[in-house]
Amino acid sequence: MPFTVRRKDTFWHVKPYYMKKRKHAEMLTRKILKRKWFSCFGCVLFAAVLLATACGDDKAGQESEALKKIVIAEPLHSIGYLPLYVGQQEGFFEEEGLDVEVIQATGGSHVTSVMSGDAWGVIGGVDSNAIPNASGNCPDPVIAVCNCVNRANVYLCAAVGEEYTGNTDEELAQYFKGKKINSGRFGGSPNLCVRYLLLSLGLDPDRDVVMVEPADMSTSVAVVQSGQADISWAAEPQIVDGMKQGVWTDAFYQFTDLGDYAYSVLSVAESTISNDPETVQHFVNAMLKSLTAAQDKEIAIRAAEKEFPTTPPEDIEAAIDRAYADELWSMDGVITQEAVKNDMEVSIASDVYQGTYQYEELVDMQFVYNARNNTD
Repeated sequence: MPFTVRRKDTFWHVKPYYMKKRKHAEMLTRKILKRKWFSCFGCVLFAAVLLATACGDDKAGQESEALKKIVIAEPLHSIGYLPLYVGQQEGFFEEEGLDVEVIQATGGSHVTSVMSGDAWGVIGGVDSNAIPNASGNCPDPVIAVCNCVNRANVYLCAAVGEEYTGNTDEELAQYFKGKKINSGRFGGSPNLCVRYLLLSLGLDPDRDVVMVEPADMSTSVAVVQSGQADISWAAEPQIVDGMKQGVWTDAFYQFTDLGDYAYSVLSVAESTISNDPETVQHFVNAMLKSLTAAQDKEIAIRAAEKEFPTTPPEDIEAAIDRAYADELWSMDGVITQEAVKNDMEVSIASDVYQGTYQYEELVDMQFVYNARNNTD
């Protein structure tokens, strides 16, 4: 039949065209799907990166927020305070939830910075706390909570050409007469030690010698180098620095021989102990770890090299060796009554501190004992 044939003919004529169109459509569909798949994958990947970044930032933010910022004031930057720096560098404070910043406060302001609230704590002598505490103008006394430097970290160095060669107290007294002696600021721990020595030798610090008393405790080398002093107190790294520059010879007298001495302790305001004992405990926990770590020479040298980057490595090692030889650092953080007695007797004999004192009013060892009991 014509109709049937025409339909059949039409079908066979249309089929190739239809198949060609279908193939084109299928190819187009596949391309669109592929593009959509890559687009979706890209979106998912981008979202994952954003999520990971956000989570990382959030975690970092949480860690930052978790650390409590506290400031410790130091009178000068000294290798004597190395255990404190070790705590910062080795992460011991962070382990206890603290972000510790150390600032320099010269001229005796390291203690008053705690009283004013500019610093949370201070490193310095018990005597440095006792003097303002006893002044009657300190409603919130500064109390020592952990030991650090358990020896009088004061050495005397003589300018080249002014070396001491005697062996007796009489010879030492004669040597000092008329000399210009840089003892640091009046009332500071080195100043008290020098005055104590002169008095013990029968000399008047204000008449028999010329006391040079700059407020900046870090100027010992410069004071001798400029001719302002014949003799100067020093501590590391100043000692090796002066020797390297040819300003003076090695120390001829050392106050570390006085034995246990609360020379540099960590102290906080009495109100901090009462109102925030948890933070004090965490700080002391970290300091005890730091004191232990400082006995590892490798750790000590690494910390010192970072804190004193311009000091040659061999000088750093010599300074650390001197600290170990003189048993400079406390091993356990305990401030003994003997250490306070030796420190305060020097202050009293020097006539800088007047009156009496009570160990319990200057020292609070509860946090050290708590830390030790938790590690036993």
